[in-house]
Amino acid sequence: MPPIRLLSPRLANQIAAGEVVERPASVVKELVENALDAGANRVDVEVEQGGVKLIRVRDDGSGIAEDDLPLALSRHATSKIASLDDLEAVASLGFRGEALASISSVSRLTLTSRTESQEAASRVEVEGREMDARISPAAHPVGTTVEVRDLFFNTPARRKFLRTEKTEFNHVEECVRRQALSRFDAGFTLRHNQRVVQSLRPADSPLDRERRIGALCGQQFIDNTVVIDAEATGLRLWGWVALPTFSRSQADLQYFFVNGRVIRDRLVAHAVRQAYRDVLYNNRHPAFVLYLEVDPATVDVNVHPTKHEVRFRDGRLVHDFIFRTLHKALADVRPDDHLRGAVAQSFGREAAAHGNPEPATGAPTGASWNGQPQVPNYSHPGGSGAGFGGQSQPQQEWRASDQMAFYQSLNAGGGSESPQSMPVSDAVATPVPTPPVDSDQEPPLGYAIAQLHGIYILAQGRAGLIVVDMHAAHERITYERMKRALAEQDLKSQPLLVPLSLAVSQKEAALTESHGEELQKLGLQIERIGPETLAVRQVPALLRGADTEQLVRDVLADLIEHGQSDRVEAVTHELLGTMACHGSVRANRQLTIPEMNSLLRDMEATERSGQCNHGRPTWTLVTMSELDKLFLRGR
Repeated sequence: MPPIRLLSPRLANQIAAGEVVERPASVVKELVENALDAGANRVDVEVEQGGVKLIRVRDDGSGIAEDDLPLALSRHATSKIASLDDLEAVASLGFRGEALASISSVSRLTLTSRTESQEAASRVEVEGREMDARISPAAHPVGTTVEVRDLFFNTPARRKFLRTEKTEFNHVEECVRRQALSRFDAGFTLRHNQRVVQSLRPADSPLDRERRIGALCGQQFIDNTVVIDAEATGLRLWGWVALPTFSRSQADLQYFFVNGRVIRDRLVAHAVRQAYRDVLYNNRHPAFVLYLEVDPATVDVNVHPTKHEVRFRDGRLVHDFIFRTLHKALADVRPDDHLRGAVAQSFGREAAAHGNPEPATGAPTGASWNGQPQVPNYSHPGGSGAGFGGQSQPQQEWRASDQMAFYQSLNAGGGSESPQSMPVSDAVATPVPTPPVDSDQEPPLGYAIAQLHGIYILAQGRAGLIVVDMHAAHERITYERMKRALAEQDLKSQPLLVPLSLAVSQKEAALTESHGEELQKLGLQIERIGPETLAVRQVPALLRGADTEQLVRDVLADLIEHGQSDRVEAVTHELLGTMACHGSVRANRQLTIPEMNSLLRDMEATERSGQCNHGRPTWTLVTMSELDKLFLRGR
């Protein structure tokens, strides 16, 4: 084996650059973060050829003293931390002292800076070959400008991995977007090949913040969001979460910041997925811009060189807080919240028709996604277990006796009624006169005027025509009632006639012992009968027909990864959703006007009534302006 020797500074920096500098966007990220850490109120980013030829970042921050310029380009040199205590409670975006050294080792870098106490600015230049710093006087206002030219000129293998100019610039633009979302108090400008792409002024007021969100994420997003702001146990979560009807085909509109730092975290992603679990359509993704504020000492940002990952000291507390906050925000959404987005969406479509399109960043409200209306399949109206419109759902098969037993158990405790006798509402006996449409007391979903093909309820509202899928709407109402009824009762367990023996790892077996009480609350009684063997003795009575082995293994997997599990609740709610589908009003059932109005009022009072149990929309709005356009009125 060759003798051990120290790496040269150049080679060490190029190795570090492999972690820090992946592409031009990585350089922009590090330089913009340095500018913000320096207290900049304005950050200008200019790139050429996607950032490969030139990256220039200029700020009006505090600047760097002349004596510190050569040191600024040295590895592990920083002004942001000085001790372990500083590292454990770091509040700045940068702190590792590697970025400038890594960037300068694979490019031709020029740094010009001036502090307020200096009469003139200074410039330091370095090239990746020998990395000898050359200092000279320069003209520059207070602040710093960093120019990075010919990225990867001395590492051709890395340069071959770069994509097209358009792709690389898209990554740069996304990087600037994230930084602009993280700091509303700073202004940002982005230029590409001498063309201004983005120009953002500081956004201090709530209205200015919404305007910036609209400019960066699309006006459709801001029109279809709910604003949240919650605090508990030293944590604060605020920002914008999109309505479930504004969903995405991919997770490309999800921004989460921890103390101003954009992160990608599995714990956060899991909490968000849980909150949206029964309101999103299959394989759709929620959209959000959220900010979590925590004590810096309770979060470790020194996990990865790119600083995209963090580790929370109490991950379970953070997970529960995010989930509860989002879950409540989505539960509190009512039809009038959806109406705001629907009306705004209508104006957007009108603007597009007149050659002034809104940024198409998300799905329209109501029953159209990806610009195409979702047309129900009527081949199996009211088909059992298929969901309305014959769209099959991945559901387990439950015997009719199981369903009836559960309904009867709820009835015994004063819960919901059986499917045969379940009415649309409790008060449908006497007709209710329809108030005038211009009444100040008009409810969000207006008043029913007719039923279409025994499938849709047509309601007249001040904004226009509201079309309601009566089965989907009643399915959600029934589902929420059943969940409430179940929550008011204890989750009863049922002993297995023959205990189920499971072979598991020693880690899983030990986890079962340490979480025995928590498993018992889930209705599971599991004993360790060997170093790698478990015996399942009791399961929730409601899930006696489920795959017990898979359920237990999923619960243990959740406990290992997240410290908790909601598998039992998820499977239970899936069963309730299936039963709610069977117990809801079917297609081709003729309803009276009072029954239709009663259903509309129930929708307005029910959590998550904008979507059925499978995430499909329950209603949509056709505005008067859209109807006028169909008939060429006003032309």
